[in-house]
Amino acid sequence: MLPRTISSSLKQAIQTFPALILTGPRQSGKTTLLKSLFSATHSYVSLEDPDQQDYAKTDPRGFLKRLKMPVILDEIQYVPELLSYIKSAIDDHRNPGQWLITGSQNFALMQGVGESLAGRAAIFSLLPLTVAEIKFNPQNASTLDLSQLLLRGAYPEPSVQLTVDRNFWCGSYIATYLERDVRNLQQVGDLGQFQTFLRICATRTGQILGLTGLAADVGVSHTTAKRWLSLLEASHQIYLLYPYYKNIGKRLVKRPKLYFVDTGLATYLMGVHSSEVLLSSPYFGPLFETFVVIDTLKRFYNHGLSPALYYLRTPDKLEVDLVIELEDKLHLIEIKGVQTIFSKYSSNLLRLKKELGGKIKTIALISNTEHSSPQPYETINRSWRDTLIL
Repeated sequence: MLPRTISSSLKQAIQTFPALILTGPRQSGKTTLLKSLFSATHSYVSLEDPDQQDYAKTDPRGFLKRLKMPVILDEIQYVPELLSYIKSAIDDHRNPGQWLITGSQNFALMQGVGESLAGRAAIFSLLPLTVAEIKFNPQNASTLDLSQLLLRGAYPEPSVQLTVDRNFWCGSYIATYLERDVRNLQQVGDLGQFQTFLRICATRTGQILGLTGLAADVGVSHTTAKRWLSLLEASHQIYLLYPYYKNIGKRLVKRPKLYFVDTGLATYLMGVHSSEVLLSSPYFGPLFETFVVIDTLKRFYNHGLSPALYYLRTPDKLEVDLVIELEDKLHLIEIKGVQTIFSKYSSNLLRLKKELGGKIKTIALISNTEHSSPQPYETINRSWRDTLIL
């Protein structure tokens, strides 16, 4: 197993919180991580097991009483009603680190957490691997290949085990997601239509969300498209990046940008299966942007932080791809999947720096160049390798 950056945050949290909630998409490594860190001290029970699931539903108090504490309780979304009983157990014996709970379906889990475990649980999200984590894989070459990173994505199995067939894995993952996470939800009636919706979302990664057009392309109502989008977001398949609005005035585009969380699944859904097709595809630029934004998002989650990430775009087309707010200062980043840097790429950064003045801490490009280099007017071009591998 590769070292996961989030490990130190989890170890720290169980020293003080009675419960730890670890959410994330299927196959991101939640169960493997908790077992590797805590199997010596915690028993393990999976609620995906039909017998355990049935027992927990029919006799929740009896189920909890028979658990060997402390415990790793896997896939809580199958029996979310257990959370209210866990709350009572915590209130009776408020010892730290007793309940380590995972869930792949945030949409079922978070309401229960909010109602039952507020103040009792430390909540973390584990997304697929960061580029820095993938770098630890001894099978990878010393220089990571960008096209292969985009095509294979960051889920541990296809990104680390290079003998795994990427097309087979992605197809199986999507089928499992549809069958286990989507089929039984009342929000989705037609699985085939929902899969079309999933594919179209993949083709729109890195773009400002146009919900009306998205609904029309799939052939569903605006309300249905909005509900399905919420489902994809809550099940960690997409991430919505909202615009920065503080101290900018009213000249803003207010719609979020849509990013597919994993570029491997996105390219598979797009029908892009080779480096040659990818590098010449109009999707390459948005996929490169997705790659950088999502890796940045993972870094916040891995340290237990709420992501202070935004984008900025005004109606007069003044746009910055990524705005990071740290300690009340802004870091403006333009993302370009190119190997040649021209001065025009810095123009929006420089205009905004002039407009916002002391609010701006740094301005930078992140690009597909081999090496980082300084640019005029205090701008720096950072290679994605120098930025993400650290």
